[in-house]
This record gives sequence, C-alpha cells and structure tokens, in this order.
Amino acid sequence: MKLLFEGKTKDVYENDDGNYLLKFKDDVTCTEGVFDPGANATGIKIDGMGKGAIRMTEYFYKIIDAAGYPTHFISADAEKSELTVKPAAIFGKGLEVICRYKAAGSFLKRYGAYAEEGRPLDAFVEITLKDDQRGDPPITKDALDMLGILTSEEYEILKDSTQKICGIVKCELSKKSIELYDIKLEFGRDKNGQIILIDEISGGNMRAYKDGKILNPLDLAELIVG
Repeated sequence: MKLLFEGKTKDVYENDDGNYLLKFKDDVTCTEGVFDPGANATGIKIDGMGKGAIRMTEYFYKIIDAAGYPTHFISADAEKSELTVKPAAIFGKGLEVICRYKAAGSFLKRYGAYAEEGRPLDAFVEITLKDDQRGDPPITKDALDMLGILTSEEYEILKDSTQKICGIVKCELSKKSIELYDIKLEFGRDKNGQIILIDEISGGNMRAYKDGKILNPLDLAELIVG
C-alpha cells in the first residue's frame, strides 16, 4: 500500500487495486483536553475509538446507501480499524459541511450575541474550508463559486444532500433517545464527476446528547452499534 495522507484521526492509503484504505486511529479532536468534534487538534486517545468509528460508519453508510445517496463506501474491518472506499477527489483543498440542529460549538463563538447554547436550528448548513492555519473559516455559496471550489449548482446539491443524509442520522439516533446537535460531513467527486459522501460518520464528527449530557464518541458507538 502507498501512504497518501497522514491525518489527525486517520491515515489514507492507496491499495494495489486503485481503491483507498482508511486506517483509523484512537485519537480524537479536543479543546483544552475536552472532546470537541470541531477542534483542529488532537490531544486525547480513547482506547477502541478507531474500531467504534469504523462500526458506526459502516452502520450509517449501509443505511444511507440503501436510501439512494451515493457514497464511497465499499467494506469495513472493525477489528483492523480499516475502511475500504472508492477514490474521490475533494473540493479544493477540502471542505467540511456541518449540519446544525442546536446551537453549540463554533456557531456560538460567532453568533453568541444572538443565540444561546441549545437554541433550536432548522438543519442549518454551514460550509468551512479545511485550513487549520486559518481556523477552518466559513465560506459562502458565492465565494465558493467565485474561487472555483464549488459551482452554485453543486452547492445546492451539497446542501440538499447534507440535510437529507443528516436527517437519516438524526432519526436513527432518536430511536435510542439520543439528540443530535450537529454533525460534520465531507463530500467529493467520483471518477465520473458525481458528488458522493466520503470520509466517516461516527461519534468523532458529531455532538450528540442523551439525558442532557454530551456523549463521548465511544459511548455513542456503544449505544448505536453495541
């Protein structure tokens, strides 16, 4: 295998057959030692986090695929903390697409003068640039188009897909009496130029609460996939 990218929570390899292999780590993003799905740095290791992330990702991807939304998923091996996926080209240097149902995290940092924590939001979609040096700045539809990162038409596809996919995740969590505050997705283009869901769907990229308390990623995985 050829190492393509070494990330904070996973490494990406290219297999001999041209597909990609994502090798998950036990590291999670955090702020001042506290789990934070929106943070740009890791500083906590949770034993079993990689396996839990794989199991959750496999669980949700199969549901999303069955619902008719294209993804890069091929297969998963939780024991090895590995996900085999189709190759996809990212937008620009990478985008993160956040869907928010309750005000929290970076949303409050920006808009705290107008919203209190936990304020209901109507599946608000926010796109940020993957740029640690600049703090993953939010970017608008017009700016994405003008900078050649994403066309206006692709933006609408991304927004619609995000709201529908996240609605599926939110519904699945609610079956376990878990409330989804926000979730981060990533998309790319496959070899035919089609926009597809990529990366993971796990506790490491969402804020989820049960009985008024935020769940750490491993506890969330235990509740969803056992």
